[in-house]
Amino acid sequence: LVVVEGYTDVMACHLSGVTTAVATCGTAFGADHIKVARRLLSDDGTGGEVVFTFDGDEAGQKAALRAFEEDQRFIAQTFVAVEPTGADPCDLRMSRGPEAVRGLIAARRPLFEFAIKATLKKFDLNTVEGRVSALRASAPVVARIRDAAMRPAYARELAGWLGMDVDEVLRAVLAAGKREAGRSRGEAAGEDRRGSGRGSTEQHGAGEVPAVPAPAFTRPDLRDPAVRMERQALEVALQQPALLDADQWQRFAAARFSAPAHAAVHAAIGAAGLSGATASQWVERVRQEVPEELRSFVSELAVTPLPARDGDALHLYCRGIMNRMFDLQITELKAEKMGRLQRMDPAADPEAFAQINRELMELEMQRRALRGD
Repeated sequence: LVVVEGYTDVMACHLSGVTTAVATCGTAFGADHIKVARRLLSDDGTGGEVVFTFDGDEAGQKAALRAFEEDQRFIAQTFVAVEPTGADPCDLRMSRGPEAVRGLIAARRPLFEFAIKATLKKFDLNTVEGRVSALRASAPVVARIRDAAMRPAYARELAGWLGMDVDEVLRAVLAAGKREAGRSRGEAAGEDRRGSGRGSTEQHGAGEVPAVPAPAFTRPDLRDPAVRMERQALEVALQQPALLDADQWQRFAAARFSAPAHAAVHAAIGAAGLSGATASQWVERVRQEVPEELRSFVSELAVTPLPARDGDALHLYCRGIMNRMFDLQITELKAEKMGRLQRMDPAADPEAFAQINRELMELEMQRRALRGD
């Protein structure tokens, strides 16, 4: 079943050989349309497809996203076909012929994929902040997929599009689902209270204890191997700065730390280095550069014993920790660039596509050099 917007689009589809086209006639696709569509499809679990074709303009894109909200009332598979230039089926047939209309339908994409990618388009995925914001916005979209088998599959797809760790995205989707369920229960409870007349605000009296604000920095979770490696690298940088050569310091300065407390200490080390602190002033200067609540944490990092028996072992340990952290950073950068490649159309911008491939090759060479391959 092909769903279009207007009667001229229906005529264009039928004249182009797409004889299963029907139109919403300018109204948003909703529950009444679904009842009719299910009768036409015999949507009883035996299969079938629904393809939504909307104009490529902003209104058409919004219509496709509204269709996503209604999608899960179908057992049939649902797809969306939006012409990149904004042409509707009628315009498409008039300008490029019936083959273009048939090609539009043939190039359909799953509606779930369209809804997720439409959300991602609102953010700059080339920045860490943009990817984090995109994950926060798109995780609820994935969480609303009711099919328990499809949900984790699209979470993995989302991880690839974002260039992020699959487990991180799965956790975000799970959290978004729990928040949605909590809101639904809260709304239902609110309705019950209003219906029974017990929804009074009198229970919030003057003696209510105000919430205590959460601390700005929580203690990093060392059960996470990446976070544990971050801490070890900071211990090395604070305790043995002279054992790191210029190349290692340059890589360390460019490293990204995921734990907020670690990121703050990393920034403070960079600031202390720029200030020209001497060896005797090093740790204290870093302490002065961090927020006050992290100064004891810097002291802790500065006195944690490093697992080395002698000078040679200490040198090997410091070099090994730094190289492993740099290796992890390269792996994360490669994942980000692979995500960008997956989002790109090579035909639309071949030079940018080739540039990212060159950057990936350079990162792989750096990784091999670190590992001594």
